[in-house]
Order: sequence, then structure tokens, then C-alpha cells
Amino acid sequence: MHFRSLLAGAAALALLATPALSAEYLGGDVVSTDIGGQMVLTDFNGMTLYIFDKDTAGVSNCYDACAEKWPPLFADADAVAEGDFSVVERTDGTKMWAYKSMPLYYWVEDAAPGDIKGDGVGGVWHLAIE
Repeated sequence: MHFRSLLAGAAALALLATPALSAEYLGGDVVSTDIGGQMVLTDFNGMTLYIFDKDTAGVSNCYDACAEKWPPLFADADAVAEGDFSVVERTDGTKMWAYKSMPLYYWVEDAAPGDIKGDGVGGVWHLAIE
């Protein structure tokens, strides 16, 4: 009887330890990834995506030096909206992806998948949380 209780307890712990399921979007180009207990949007390589408080819905306000530090998640010229993902046209004619209307960016100092060094930079850059 004691062995059966241990087995049930081990099974329950295994269920609790199971990582959150990730989801793929845009044909796998964007992935929902568990980083520190939060479901964060990353690209297919696991590089973290961010949003910028100074953007408005469907409009990017990050250009020039800003875009050098915060490269946009570019979209193909023929990209079309899909679910919560929309396409933002930049002033230079290029397109980028947005999540729930907020343009998505990388942070130049994130060197490895799962890095979140850009979260909180300047008080205006935040993880793109699913």
C-alpha cells in the first residue's frame, strides 16, 4: 500500500513538473516559449521579442538609432494578418509583424535563445507576453 502511495505522489509531481506547452504562429516563425514561468513570444530560434511603449496600435515609432538597437521582426512584403498577428508598414516601406497591434522587436544585446536583457530597458521596452 505504501508503494502505491509513493507511485501516485511521483506521478502527481511529474504532472506538475511538465513544462507549459508552447504554441507556434505564423508558420512557426514565432513561438510561445516558457521563459521564467511566463509565456513569451520568441522567433523560431528562441530569440526573445519585445514591445515598445512609445508605439501605438499598428504604428512603429522606432527608427534609425532606435532600430539599430531594437531591430524589427520584419515581415515579407506579401505577408498578411493571421489571428492576433498583424502587419505594420514602416515609413521606409518595409513591413514588420505586430502582436495584438503592437509592433515586435529584438534587442541587440540578447545573444542567446531565452535571453531577456531587453526587458525593462528605459522603462519602455517589455517582453512580448502571450
